Amino acid sequence: MIKFFLYLLVIPLVIFAVDSININNIFKKNKFYQAKLLYIILVFSLSYLMVNFLYDFIYITN
Repeated sequence: MIKFFLYLLVIPLVIFAVDSININNIFKKNKFYQAKLLYIILVFSLSYLMVNFLYDFIYITN
């Protein structure tokens, strides 16, 4: 249950952080959907890593 609340906390923070990266310059012209897909994959991947880190940190310190 705590992981659910951690996801609710972390996902907006990761979206805020990843939003500062201009990933459209990495892709070829007119590859908008591939850039958005990479953005979504990055958000979920970083969120997963952050939540697991925070959960382990909370578990170890208790």
